[in-house]
Amino acid sequence: MNALQLFNTCIRSIFRNRMRSLLTSLGVIIGVGSVIIMVALGEGSQKIIEEQMTAMGTDLLFVFPGHSMSRSGQNVRMRMNSFTLRDVEKLRNESNYITAISGVINCGSPNVIGSYGNAQVSVEGVEPDYFIARNWNVNEGFPFDEEDLVLRNRVAVIGRTTAKNLFGEERSALGRQLRIGTVYFTVIGLLESKGANISGQDRDDIIMVPLDTAMTRLGNSRNINLILLRVAGKEYMEAAQKEAELIMRESRNIAEGIGADFNVVNQAEMIDMASETSRTLTTLLAAIAGVSLLVGGIGIMNIMLVSVTERTREIGIRMAVGGRKSDILLQFLLESVILSLFGGLLGIGLAFIVCHIMSVMGIYTVISPLIIAISALFAALVGIIFGYYPAMKAASLYPIDALRYE
Repeated sequence: MNALQLFNTCIRSIFRNRMRSLLTSLGVIIGVGSVIIMVALGEGSQKIIEEQMTAMGTDLLFVFPGHSMSRSGQNVRMRMNSFTLRDVEKLRNESNYITAISGVINCGSPNVIGSYGNAQVSVEGVEPDYFIARNWNVNEGFPFDEEDLVLRNRVAVIGRTTAKNLFGEERSALGRQLRIGTVYFTVIGLLESKGANISGQDRDDIIMVPLDTAMTRLGNSRNINLILLRVAGKEYMEAAQKEAELIMRESRNIAEGIGADFNVVNQAEMIDMASETSRTLTTLLAAIAGVSLLVGGIGIMNIMLVSVTERTREIGIRMAVGGRKSDILLQFLLESVILSLFGGLLGIGLAFIVCHIMSVMGIYTVISPLIIAISALFAALVGIIFGYYPAMKAASLYPIDALRYE
């Protein structure tokens, strides 16, 4: 039997039971489709994370507070050490690579009241350099300056969503007052729109006030949660990071070789960490989805074994008229591979449809040609692996016993 005859025989056998063949391939369809969809979601999420973090600038340094241990008798307590204005000023005065620096205080999400309504809004205390460091423009009104910082003026720059929620219209917010707790602030600027981040949080729903004002009027604390630095260029990142660590150690009286109570992280490292986390999650999801491929392979093996039993007499007749064992083996093995590949192609089509629907709904996905090729190859391997045993069983039948089978 030549290759064309063998292929035609397999196609006729499969189409003789169309519904059963389709149901047999269903596990592979779901498995291949699920793997592609999960990977597409992961790739899309990773790309969005990288784009959003890169949009902030790749020449940023973040100084985060760390934990330190204190001993009282035999009890060991861990506490989070915040920063002070002295730390920020020392970095500003002594660093050779920094073009912008700002301390940041997170004031939580208190209830904020405007003339139109009230809402829970994220409030941050920052310095004027913060807008430069984060590439965040004030495109209506103006940002607060050093004078507002020194005089602890009650002024605020707000996001577009906040303006709509508190004042009804964006432009009507300028010059109006809002109340955070018991303190009134005058809106002097509107931030450019940034949209939602990867977690779905609206970055336009924010209020920024001068750092010193936040310390004295909102938080009544001198503690700073984060120090943000912009480096003169990407080529200076490593030197700037080492310099910032040395300055912070000196400011906080921590000798070289002793564990620091802070961490200096550059933007590239944060992008790498976020991307690695996304890749790990994508791999995990794809592995879980791949289990259905295994189930689909077992389904193919089961149906092929049933098919061998149903077609025992047919196998005997083929052998009696000169069919070789290798022909029988190849026929059943090819049927299994065709069923699996058919399911793989339908699964790929299903994945494209689902990803298109997700894109219409605003969920970003990226379908990689590599994962499509791998999925198709894996579907073929499933057909070979799970079809081999039924094919061997068919090829091992004795012609006389097969002809006697009723």
